[in-house]
Amino acid sequence: MLWTITLGAWGLSRQDSVWRDEAATWQVAQRSTSEIWHLLDNVDVVHGCYYLLMHALFECFGPSTTTLRLPSVLATAVAAACVAEICRRLAGAWAGLGGGLALGLLPAVQFYLQEGRPYALVAAGAGVSTLLLVSLLQGRARAAYWAAYGSAILLCGLLNWFSLMVLPAHLATLAWTGAERRAWARWGIASAAATACAMPLVLFSHTQSAQVSWIPALTWHMLIGTGVLLAIGGTGALLDRPRTGQLSVAAVGLPLLAIPQIGLAGLSLIQPLFLDRYILFSMLGLALLIGSIIDTVIQAARPQLPRASMWILPAIIAIAMTALLPQSLAKRSPASRVDDVLAIATDVQRLKEDGNAVLFIPAARRDTKSVSPRTFAGLRDIALAQSPEESGTLKGIEANPVEIRAAMLAQQRILLVTDATHVAKPVTAERDKMKILMLKQYFSVVSDEQVRGRRVTVYQRLASGH
Repeated sequence: MLWTITLGAWGLSRQDSVWRDEAATWQVAQRSTSEIWHLLDNVDVVHGCYYLLMHALFECFGPSTTTLRLPSVLATAVAAACVAEICRRLAGAWAGLGGGLALGLLPAVQFYLQEGRPYALVAAGAGVSTLLLVSLLQGRARAAYWAAYGSAILLCGLLNWFSLMVLPAHLATLAWTGAERRAWARWGIASAAATACAMPLVLFSHTQSAQVSWIPALTWHMLIGTGVLLAIGGTGALLDRPRTGQLSVAAVGLPLLAIPQIGLAGLSLIQPLFLDRYILFSMLGLALLIGSIIDTVIQAARPQLPRASMWILPAIIAIAMTALLPQSLAKRSPASRVDDVLAIATDVQRLKEDGNAVLFIPAARRDTKSVSPRTFAGLRDIALAQSPEESGTLKGIEANPVEIRAAMLAQQRILLVTDATHVAKPVTAERDKMKILMLKQYFSVVSDEQVRGRRVTVYQRLASGH
């Protein structure tokens, strides 16, 4: 846990940058509870529990990058502790230490370790539920353990219902280990109860599926990373020498790694959903199997090199840290994300003049204003008809193109906030096309700044009006 917390605390603020996904958390967490419920009725219900949790934390500790990201750091530390304990029980102390240390070094985990989103919390819940399952299969079959197991699964499902794919992974573990009929029955009751309680969220979130329409269709090259992970995990499973009917690291780790990866790929054939963050918890299975590999190497070296074998794990960790250092540094920089919502705040503050207007293309870039409202004080958001809070949305509701056109013609100076050129997508919305056309016809550029994926352009009205 201390190792993972240290990795998470390293560069936690990312130079005080916040990217668009985290900006959604930031702005929603600062709304009132009633405003959050209003939002969830329209969008992001899948993250509802997480938003309410972050709202409580922002109320207690204030909005900051530390408050935003520290829950993910602590959650990943819990997940690492669970990995270590599972490995220790099933393969010994060296496997536990190796697996626990490995989790925080995995590139995908390092990315979401410092992310103000719910994926690390889901991983912690998956770790706790898997540790409870191992305890139950080892004979601690108390009702309280089964209740705790079902509760952990439910919490995971409420944070992100993709986490329910941990259940078929646990099902595979039960089958692999030849669990008793009583364990099967109790697992069935606990998992069915958790799934039933999460099902209303699953069904309601399906009505908001347009939110993920931007995810590209699954292609073969997208599965290369999955193939590499499964190859590493498969190697660990083989070295563990798993036996049918025996609880082992392979019996727990391989299903936890493989089934969510394969399951998400299968779902993506029906509807594109293939994003690694949805199944970040599968990295726990990889860490378990890496712990098994490390333990096998140490045990093989111990008879001939008893003293040297003690240094194998430190050497592996040092080599891994050195090899991953460029990537670790990159993931802790603002450039690691698509954009930085706060990057242009200084430019807006410097370029704005009282009475100026501001436009956003697309409307989702209004998140800059939502996260740093003081920066936009004195600027009139002339396209906005209803604020994000009032409309129960993340970006607000804009007026129709005719009204926006009239408002633009009444301005002398407009600040346009949009994406930087290298990340901007083609404009498709009619009102955004109209904004661009009006700016080209009736305004001239007097300043243009681009930084960390965001852009602010200042337009001055042409003297002739044409």
